[in-house]
Amino acid sequence: MDYDPIPTVVPAEPLDVEADTVALRTAMKGFGTDEQAIIDILTARSNAQRQMIKENFLREYGRDLIEDLKSELGGKFEDVIIALMMTPVQYLCKQLHKAMAGMGTNESTLVEILCTKSNEEMAEIVKCYEEMYDRPLAEHMCSETSGHFRRLLTLIVTGVRDPVGTVDPDKAREQAEQLYNAGEAKLGTDEEVFNRILAHGSFAQLRLVFEEYKQLSGETIEQAIKHEMSGELHEAMMAIVECVQSPPAFFANRLFKAMDGLGTDDTTLIRIIVSRSEIDLGNIKEEFERIYNRTLVSAVKSETSGDYKRALCALIGGA
Repeated sequence: MDYDPIPTVVPAEPLDVEADTVALRTAMKGFGTDEQAIIDILTARSNAQRQMIKENFLREYGRDLIEDLKSELGGKFEDVIIALMMTPVQYLCKQLHKAMAGMGTNESTLVEILCTKSNEEMAEIVKCYEEMYDRPLAEHMCSETSGHFRRLLTLIVTGVRDPVGTVDPDKAREQAEQLYNAGEAKLGTDEEVFNRILAHGSFAQLRLVFEEYKQLSGETIEQAIKHEMSGELHEAMMAIVECVQSPPAFFANRLFKAMDGLGTDDTTLIRIIVSRSEIDLGNIKEEFERIYNRTLVSAVKSETSGDYKRALCALIGGA
């Protein structure tokens, strides 16, 4: 059930770094700021192109583009624009750090970022995190989480997952049996077995394991996890299962939850829209509409306003 990722933000062709640099400087010079110009340029360039503009800005004006943007913009709009200006991996590391800083930990953010990554992506995050914060991600995370949840995340962060596309049908049957014996078939649950299998298998392998599990037990793996797990561990395992089946559906559901009910979880809204815009936001849009019967743009418009709304809608595209 693999899907072809459809990004909503693609590189600008042709790119005129000089013109963009001048236009951004002009938008921030003198009285008042031309927010629309900033939105038009930065939401219509790929991250790699934004980095080129940032370097050129420093060369031409001796100024840090991110610092200039911060001093001109404010609120949620500033959050979106600064998120666009960081490299994708730096941005996710910053979000992880924020989720663990201060009192209490935002487990939901840890789950969303860590449980959805391949080993290759995880390795990049681990390396970047230590460069940015001078402390290993695994160590920081261990101090903020506990129990089986901590063990599952530690396995993921230490990079035990098999490389993308690694598949072994015979092993899948065996693993499905191990899951069944560790859960449904016994009193109490052996979380270690669930942790090991869900953290080690490539997503393609886990897809097979879940199919085998259903044939073996007559139940879906989701039903099993619901019966056997609770709290953060339940959320983390469900995130892995949903991502194995369909990353776009997983992120569509997260976006819906971020906007559902009173108040909006702006941090999650911005993080998913920005971090998936060059990967599969097109697919997430389709899934959102299929599941919730309304467009993502209309949902975002009703939850946001002003330049913040305009920036997010520009990234989603197809208003």
